[in-house]
This record gives sequence, C-alpha cells and structure tokens, in this order.
Amino acid sequence: MPKRDVPSTASFAETTPDARLFAPSAARNAGPLGDLLADLAPVHGSALELASGTGQHVAAFAARLPGLHWRPTEIDPARRASIDAYLAEAGLANTAPALELDATRPGWGADHAGQALILLVNLLHLISAAEAQILITEAATALAPEGLFLVYGPFMRAGELTSEGDRAFHASLTAQDGEIGYKDDGEIIAMMQAAGLDLVRVVEMPANNLALVARRP
Repeated sequence: MPKRDVPSTASFAETTPDARLFAPSAARNAGPLGDLLADLAPVHGSALELASGTGQHVAAFAARLPGLHWRPTEIDPARRASIDAYLAEAGLANTAPALELDATRPGWGADHAGQALILLVNLLHLISAAEAQILITEAATALAPEGLFLVYGPFMRAGELTSEGDRAFHASLTAQDGEIGYKDDGEIIAMMQAAGLDLVRVVEMPANNLALVARRP
C-alpha cells in the first residue's frame, strides 16, 4: 500500500518502553471482534490478518481461537516489530512472525492460498476504492473453499454517513487525500460478490462500525 498522509487520529498508537505499540481503539474492539470470530470463524486452519497494526488483535484472537494458526501481516516495520513483541509476550504456539505484505498489491493472493480465515480491521477507509478492489480480489483468491473473509470498520450506509463523528472523520480523511475515506457498505459487498464471494452476514458493531462477512464457495 502506498504511504498516504492521513490524520494522526486515523491510526493512533501510543509508544511503550519496549517495541510494543498500544492503540486504544484496538483495546476497545478486541472483545467484540473476538466474540464475533468465536461465533463465526472456522475451528481449524490458517488465519491471515491483513494490516495487523500494533499486534494487539492477533495476540488476543490467537489466544481465544487456538485451533487456528495465525499469520499477521503489516507493511510498516515499526508495527511488525510491535506485533512480534506482543506475540513473544503471549508465548502462543499457534502464531507466526509478522510478515511484510502490501495487501493492495496485485498477485499476493496466490502466494498465500488456502486460508480458512482472512481478517481485515480498520483499513478500507484509509485506502482508495481501486486499492480496496485489489485487496478484496486477492483475499478471495487466498481463501480456501468455504473460507471466511471478515472486514470490520466504519462504513457509509446506503451512501449516507450516519453520525456526526463519522461525518467529521470522513471529512478529515478526504481533506488530506481525496482518494480515501469511508466506503459504502453496498459498494464493498458488490466488490466481494464480483470477486466470487458469497455474503454471509452484516453485523452491527460498537461505535457505529460494521462487520461484513463473506465466504468463498
């Protein structure tokens, strides 16, 4: 993914005395996302997290879903170091070190085929629509048959921003980069279906976020 200038509030993470970064938003949504994964995710297989961020999520989810083998990915080296520090602290047997991966690069899906689960949290509003299409197409390629793709984040609903906070955040994003900002839920669902995925569920999540869950037939 190309480096974009986005507001600091878009991916705020606090530094700590060691390599770990701490994102308050990840701490808040790890529980609700973990509940959703516990309900929907396959019991066994490979799980690929795209744009893993600080590593708080993958450490929590790997502990909660031990039958899945988790591979976090991240383009930012400081965040890869944070991910690895969280995983080292957790001492889990079902995780792999953070992998450098640009999820908006065409062709990566074939290199990571056979995934039972692919997870993407809070990225689509920080990339362009064209990049989102590439990411979704490659994720569909990487999924095993019956594999699940779960996308979480803020969305427009039927073309509308539905809260004052969402309107302000979307405006701050587009003011710095006109190609990014909130995507419409229907637009992303259409991209999933065009990539050959079947929509399984749309889940209302805390803080006016959505989880879009699709399956490869």
